[in-house]
Amino acid sequence: MKFEVLKRSYLKRNIIIGVLGVAIISTVVLNFTRAKYRVTESIPLVNGTINYTPYDFKVIAMYQENDNGEYTSVDVMPSGGYVINEEKSYCTLDGKTKDENAILKTIDGNHTIANLSKKSKCYLYFDELAGLTIDEILANKVINTRTNFDNIFFSDTTGTMFEAEDNDGKTYYFAGSPRDNWVFFAGFYWRIIRINGDGSIRIIYNGTTSNSTGVNTHIQISTFNNNDGDNMYVGYLYEKDNVHGSSTESTIKGVVDRWYITKIGDISKYSSKVKEDGTFCINRSLTSGSGLANDKTVYGKRNNNPSYKCENKEDIITSPVGLISMDELWYAGGTITTDNTSFYLYNGQAYWTMSPCDFGTETQKFARVYTFQATGRINGHKVTLERGVRPVINLRADVILTGSGTTSDPYTVVET
Repeated sequence: MKFEVLKRSYLKRNIIIGVLGVAIISTVVLNFTRAKYRVTESIPLVNGTINYTPYDFKVIAMYQENDNGEYTSVDVMPSGGYVINEEKSYCTLDGKTKDENAILKTIDGNHTIANLSKKSKCYLYFDELAGLTIDEILANKVINTRTNFDNIFFSDTTGTMFEAEDNDGKTYYFAGSPRDNWVFFAGFYWRIIRINGDGSIRIIYNGTTSNSTGVNTHIQISTFNNNDGDNMYVGYLYEKDNVHGSSTESTIKGVVDRWYITKIGDISKYSSKVKEDGTFCINRSLTSGSGLANDKTVYGKRNNNPSYKCENKEDIITSPVGLISMDELWYAGGTITTDNTSFYLYNGQAYWTMSPCDFGTETQKFARVYTFQATGRINGHKVTLERGVRPVINLRADVILTGSGTTSDPYTVVET
């Protein structure tokens, strides 16, 4: 009797398990049959993300545009410099009927494949991304020359650039209030300061959105140097008892370099677009004084006559990143005598340049470097004060750009 009771118990348990199993399987099959679309998932790629449905999806063929404008079959999806041709690319539902719900497009550099039906089969065509060279951008601008820098400049200069000379040749710069010098690069918004004489593009950090203002256009605040009791501390690079020496880094150079390495330098798809040996001028030309120790000294004032030319070769430093110069601010529309709150480099907050101002008066002995003040003018500030930091980099002369330079359509570096 004991054996028979146990046998019936096992039989009852197995029947219950069987019924539950059938119910679960039926539910899964029913849900799978009824579900025409599935939530998209993501595959990380070199140049972005492909969104895809995780079942019965197959890319039958991929074609890449070649130099002749024709399409060549490829086995690997293009990783950069290409966009999905939305007109030619398509998916089928049954090998014949086109799936009108399928999404096949490239958005912000990401190839997006989504909204596919069960057993979709897709044919993808990739077009080479068209772009502009520096020469083509300049060809679309009116080029003028400014000769009077006595007053602030804030005119709407959209479509216009101005020419001058730097150490490498002719440079073209923006001034006033242009609306077409925006760049989106490395996840940040920048403003073009100028096209350098060597063809590289000098840009200044402007934040993580196109409407950033004030402190949001700075990577942080910092002192320029942590000491101010010697002429040498006016230097972005400096050296004791050597006016144009460069053996020691300033505090702010360390801040800028660390930010660059983390955000751009260690990411090859960004750093490859930056001129690693870009040049910056830390102009320590002497207007008065010796520039040594505690001697009262004035540096580089030009009586409303800014210059892109660096007077001393020792003051030309090579780096992928630096700061804006006082002269660049002056060319853009600022002055040391009048506030300008209406040109493109005004942000409502004080930030550092890399240009020395002076050391001391008869009673006050401290180093000062030029800043752009929150009020809107260029002025010297003691190097131990905390002010905003706006990195400046030079994009390589051979970069290809898309866009029109506006806030809604900024210039964007093509990944190749």
